[in-house]
Amino acid sequence: MSGNARKIIDAAHTAYGQGARVLVTPELAICGYAAEDLLLRPAFIDACDDALKTVARELAGLKGLHVVVGHPEGGGIQSRSVSVIQRFNRASVLCEGRVVASYAKQELPNYQVFDERRYFTPGNTASVFEVEGVQLGLLICEDAWFEGPAQLARDAGAQVLVVLNASPFHVGKGLEREVQMGQRVKESGLPLVYAHLVGGQDEVIFEGRSFALNAQSEVVARAPAFKECLQYIQLESEKVQPTLRITGSEIVDGSAWQEDLWHALVLGIRDYLGKNGFPGAILGLSGGIDSALVLALAVDALGADKIHAVMMPSPYTADISWIDSRDMVKRLGVRYDEISIAPLFEGFKSALKAQFEGLAEDTTEENIQARVRGTMLMALSNKTGAIVLTTGNKSEMATGYCTLYGDMAGGFAVIKDVVKTQVFKLAEWRNENDPYGTGRNPIPERIITRPPSAELRADQKDQDSLPPYEVLDAIVQRYMENDEGINALVADGFDRADVEKVTRLIKLNEYKRRQSPVGIRVTHRSFGKDWRYPITNRFRA
Repeated sequence: MSGNARKIIDAAHTAYGQGARVLVTPELAICGYAAEDLLLRPAFIDACDDALKTVARELAGLKGLHVVVGHPEGGGIQSRSVSVIQRFNRASVLCEGRVVASYAKQELPNYQVFDERRYFTPGNTASVFEVEGVQLGLLICEDAWFEGPAQLARDAGAQVLVVLNASPFHVGKGLEREVQMGQRVKESGLPLVYAHLVGGQDEVIFEGRSFALNAQSEVVARAPAFKECLQYIQLESEKVQPTLRITGSEIVDGSAWQEDLWHALVLGIRDYLGKNGFPGAILGLSGGIDSALVLALAVDALGADKIHAVMMPSPYTADISWIDSRDMVKRLGVRYDEISIAPLFEGFKSALKAQFEGLAEDTTEENIQARVRGTMLMALSNKTGAIVLTTGNKSEMATGYCTLYGDMAGGFAVIKDVVKTQVFKLAEWRNENDPYGTGRNPIPERIITRPPSAELRADQKDQDSLPPYEVLDAIVQRYMENDEGINALVADGFDRADVEKVTRLIKLNEYKRRQSPVGIRVTHRSFGKDWRYPITNRFRA
């Protein structure tokens, strides 16, 4: 909390120096979103209260500055016989050392990654505060997606809606927010300022991109995405009507989905490693598209000096995999080592020879190779403190085309929520763009164009076991992300055998996914908090 409090204090001094009289921070800015079961600990709430008091005290000398701070607030009575506790997702307005207004979030979301009803009690009243003759009405995130809270604020005298937000990123969410807020403005007739969180927190990403809408629902200011900033907005009284108009200092255009997704993944890596104190990252480089993409993302996020790529060839590794891996690490300038797993693979087979007597080779031997690699990477991680980045994509996670304790072994799953067809498109986009100054064309073209293979047996191709990725990904997105039924997919032209195979694999491999590392969420439904299916169940559609 102390770090967040310091950011707020520093931002307030900077904004005040530029003439600002209101500073709006995001939802739960004091503690971050989501604090999950930390919110159940009284000591955590007490620490948040102390941080809020620190902000108020240190800004007391800034005369006339109103600072809107998002924070949790809780209290009540606990004993063996009674437990009456209320916690609120609150926004408090600080001015000259005092809390001059306060608002409790009314609409508590309980879907996708949200679980606010577990922690908070809903508020039921409006909160309006005045700054230099302007009446500002507070809302928090989900409140602004419904008509009621905005109407309450207007009825209480609000002339402008001020919305604090911590709204997790997924591709396309930025436009969705602006459309929804435009609807609130049309219904209420009030201009709106939307202050949004930025940063990574475990699985979720917040991309910033705060904005303001005038009373005609036009975007008049939009902050940059995926980086912290102060966005200055001027509120001006209309001469004809007793309402206000907003003048923004900047309007940053929206991005293509590939650019947004790239920045989200980079931010996710940077914040997860940085906030958890990892000195760098290790990954297994195979010569395939997935590990190549993760390597390029990691370099953009952390810099080449913090990345260690390890090629671990087996008897089935193609020569072009060596060549392309060496080419890529030379382009990016990362540390690179080659460690053959062939002796270890033979050692495992020798040790198990008596146990496997009379049994034909199958996926068991394939998985041994993957598990040897996982063990090697985890050993390097233990020795150096660097975290292992896993390289599996969402298509593989959905169908179980991955090895438990093998290529799934690691600490952070970078592209866990990115389907294979998007992996190819991201690689192509990155070769054409250089958003972080690490160079264009980091990924050799052959890595992008060659047929994907796990290279765990001779002449292996992914499509030997799976439908074409264009088909597979469409089924995953419609069935898993959008909850569409099997018959609906078949009616739309998908082959029934493909649909039933993919959906069956999704169900069978839930036990694997439960043991996979945390990864970055970039869709509206990821495997993780969004997807809560029992491992043990016999239901079949």
